[in-house]
Amino acid sequence: MPIKSLLADRLRDELLEEIASAQMPPGTKLPTEGQLATRFNVSRATVREAVTSLVEAGYVTRRHGSGSYVAERRRMPHGLDSTLSYLAMIESAGAHAGMRVLDAVLDHCSKLDSPLQLSQGDTVLAVERVRTADGQPVIYSRDRIPAWLLKGDLDLQNLHPSLFGLLRSSGHAADHATATLRAVASTSRTAKVLGVRRGKPLLYIEEIDYDRDGTPVMLSREWHVSEAFDVRINRQAQTTPIVSWNTSS
Repeated sequence: MPIKSLLADRLRDELLEEIASAQMPPGTKLPTEGQLATRFNVSRATVREAVTSLVEAGYVTRRHGSGSYVAERRRMPHGLDSTLSYLAMIESAGAHAGMRVLDAVLDHCSKLDSPLQLSQGDTVLAVERVRTADGQPVIYSRDRIPAWLLKGDLDLQNLHPSLFGLLRSSGHAADHATATLRAVASTSRTAKVLGVRRGKPLLYIEEIDYDRDGTPVMLSREWHVSEAFDVRINRQAQTTPIVSWNTSS
């Protein structure tokens, strides 16, 4: 990658972090190209490229004769207390949702599939997808489903758009799940798919879905663009049990 483009990506991410953290709330006028060039020690051409990418992504708007301003852009609420359709979540936030299947194959299970409790030689349906909001990638996922759960006439070229729907139609609907959440740095692969620089912090979720009988039916690994979401967890206060003592003999 050319040095100028690499610097522009880093500057874009720096500005995006300031926008996402409300250091520059909606309506804020961006500093001039010269001010940004001086602050970040880059050329004006690099600043122009970084700001243009933010305009194209919808985070910044240009006003003729006035300058560039932080756009009104609603972050998507991401509830972790229930399984959900990401496409529905994106649409409910007022953005146009999209999805691309990057790959769908039958693959041999590996050690990484241990949460699915498979035997050596078993196969899994491996699906690689990216979800978009207003055309911008926001979630990259790799899903693994034990092949024995699915119908034999599986068409890999025309998969059900919802893997939950695919499981449901096969008689193994997901009933509950456990999920692990942590921050990770983007790798060359996740950076390329999500259109961010390598090393950028992402929200990583690993989820295991189970059917009503407790059989693991899907293992999902997901990388979320952190500034696109507000993560919400509903918590309940722990109550202390009231113990009554019977003193009568």
